[in-house]
Amino acid sequence: MTTIDKSIIDKAILDFGIRDYAKATIREVVAIAQMAEKASGVEFIKMEMGVPGLPPSQYGVDAQLKALQNGMARLYPNINGLPELKQEASRFVKAFIGVDVAPEGCVPVCGSMQGTFASFLTCTQADSRRDTILFIDPGFPVQKQQCVVMGAKYETFDVYDFRGEKLGPKLESYLRQGNIAAIIYSNPNNPSWVCLSESELMMIGELATKYDVVVLEDLAYFAMDFRKNLSKPFEPPYQATVARYTDNYVLLISGSKAFSYAGERIGVSCISTKLYAKEYPALTARYGNGTFGSVFIHRMLYALSSGTSHSAQYAMAAMMKAASDGVYDFRKDISEYGRRAKLLKEIFLRHGFHVVYDQDLGEPLADGFYFTIGYGRMTGRELARELMYYGVSAIALDTTGSCQQGLRICTSFVGDHQYALLDERMKEFNEDHQ
Repeated sequence: MTTIDKSIIDKAILDFGIRDYAKATIREVVAIAQMAEKASGVEFIKMEMGVPGLPPSQYGVDAQLKALQNGMARLYPNINGLPELKQEASRFVKAFIGVDVAPEGCVPVCGSMQGTFASFLTCTQADSRRDTILFIDPGFPVQKQQCVVMGAKYETFDVYDFRGEKLGPKLESYLRQGNIAAIIYSNPNNPSWVCLSESELMMIGELATKYDVVVLEDLAYFAMDFRKNLSKPFEPPYQATVARYTDNYVLLISGSKAFSYAGERIGVSCISTKLYAKEYPALTARYGNGTFGSVFIHRMLYALSSGTSHSAQYAMAAMMKAASDGVYDFRKDISEYGRRAKLLKEIFLRHGFHVVYDQDLGEPLADGFYFTIGYGRMTGRELARELMYYGVSAIALDTTGSCQQGLRICTSFVGDHQYALLDERMKEFNEDHQ
C-alpha cells in the first residue's frame, strides 16, 4: 500500500496537463507535490528544487540593511556595478580561484541566471556564423529554456561516457562545424555532482582558443567539492577553472548557494580581461560599439533590468570581502549539504537504489548539494512518478539533458526529522517493487 492514495497524485498530474512526467519542470513537480500534500494531509519529502536551505550570511544581511538605512534605495545603481563590489569580486576570484580578472570585467547581475541569459545573447550575436550554444550535460534545465525564449539554437551531449581523454575529441566534433558560439557547463555539476578535472578543463580551454568560442563556466556551487580544502583564501588548492587555459571565458559566480543569499538575486559575471575588450564587427554593426564587455553591460543588461539591486550589491561586496579577508569561512556553513547527502545516499542505497553518476574519473563522488539515483530498470519517468506515491518528489534526469535513467536528488530542503521518514518510506517502496 502506498503512502498516498495514487488517485490523488494521478489527478494532480492530469490537472496540470502533463503527458510525459519525465519532462515535468521543476516548478510543475513542486506544485504537484504541494497539491498532493494538501489533499492527502501527508508530509512530502521535497528533493526537486535547488533552493538553499541554510540561513543567509550575516555579513550580507548587515551590509544590505546598512545600505538601505543610508538611503541607497532612492538611487539607481550604476549599470557597470558598485565599485566596491567590482573590486571585491576581482579579489575574491584571485583568492579562491587563483586567476586575475580586472575589476572592470566583474559585472553584478540579478543572479547567475541573468548573467547566463546576457552571455547567451552576447555570444550568439557576436558572429553571424556562430548561433548555437553547446551544453556539456547534464545541466540546469532552465538554461535551455533561456535559449528557447531568446530563439537561440543549442546542441548537447551527456558527459557520462566522455570523461577524461574522451572529452576533447567529443567536444571538437561539435566545434569543428563552425556554428558554436559558446560552451556552457556547471562545475561541480548540477545534477550529477561530478567535477571536471584540471586536465579536462585544459582540453576545453585549448579548444575554445583554437575555435574562438566563449566558455561560460557556471560556478553556482562554488568551492563545493568537499573532497578538497578550498576554504583558505590566496592558498592552493583553488577552485578548478577553465580560466587557467584560455582567455575566452565568463565565470558565473552566484551568491545563492555559496552565501545562501538566493532571495536577493545577486551574482557576478566575471569576464576575462581580454574577452571584455575584444571587438566583434557584428556587434559594432548592430550596436555601434562592438567590444564584448561593453555590449554585455550597456546593451544586454541595460535592456534586461537596467542594473542590479543596489543594496544587494553592498551585501555581495561584504560577503566576498569577509571571505577574502579570511574572517568568514563560507565553506564551513555550506558543508552541511555534504552531511545531508551522505545520510540520504545511505538510506537510498540501503533500500535497493543505486547512484547513477557514481564515479568521478575513478574516484568516489563528493557529497554535496545534489546527487543522482536510479532503481532497477525503472526509467526516470516511472521512478519519479512512483516515488510521488510515497510522498517523495524529485525531477527525472531527462530534464537535465542526461541520457541516463534516474532522478536528481537535492539535499537542501530535507529536515532532520525526515531522515527516519524517508527510511521508512523507501523500505516500503523497495518491498512493494521487488
